[in-house]
Amino acid sequence: MQYIFSESDKVYQNKLYSGSIGAKQIHSDGRPVHTFRTQTVLVDGNNIVFKNCIFENTVGSGKEHGQAIALYLDGDNILLEECIIRANQDTLFLAPLPEKEMEKDGFIGPKQFTPRTTRTFRFKKCIIEGSVDFIFGGATVFFDDCDFVSVDKGWVFAPSTPENVGEGFVARNCRFLCKENVPDQSCFIARPWREYAKVKLINCFLGSHIHPRGWDDWGKEYAHETSRFEETGSFGPGAENRDLPDWVSAE
Repeated sequence: MQYIFSESDKVYQNKLYSGSIGAKQIHSDGRPVHTFRTQTVLVDGNNIVFKNCIFENTVGSGKEHGQAIALYLDGDNILLEECIIRANQDTLFLAPLPEKEMEKDGFIGPKQFTPRTTRTFRFKKCIIEGSVDFIFGGATVFFDDCDFVSVDKGWVFAPSTPENVGEGFVARNCRFLCKENVPDQSCFIARPWREYAKVKLINCFLGSHIHPRGWDDWGKEYAHETSRFEETGSFGPGAENRDLPDWVSAE
């Protein structure tokens, strides 16, 4: 099942939205579905609030099924409070898309040709679960008192912050947690989907699944000069014995 919310100035509460579409499935047009046609929920209205809702894509492992978005936000000024967003690879997409795709049909989907408009989203006391790059996109996003739960080895954030946008993903008083099956030191906080990626952690708990380096460059050495990854006040077992890259700012 796929859901679209296009009306503005709405509040939705106590709902479950469930779908099961993976990027490796074949679409009715004969091509693979690809990432941006997998979403369970697409929200492109403005000033929308979700409270105590669950968004899920249950297709399963990214290794087997590819990317599978549970929630795709492309409106503006959207708030989620005490919600659960769960999938595996690419759980939560936060528009805008980057200007250009890096592979053919990479952006195929309902927003492929729409203007790349700056967006702002807020998450309060939410739980977001996934494996590889499970929170990604170009929006300015404030996460407050949220849990980021890794269900397998991987990366939590993969931002594509536009060059002219001051803030990307900001996590304040959040917790980086994992399921019992996830090995210690097997996950990274972030890697740059595009070269001007921005992530900031403020007073966040890091579990033992976080790698001592914490941050990855995705093999993009040029992004050392252009991306901005920052930590302030990190604590917990994943914040001990760090080996942070010299291009990451930490206090």
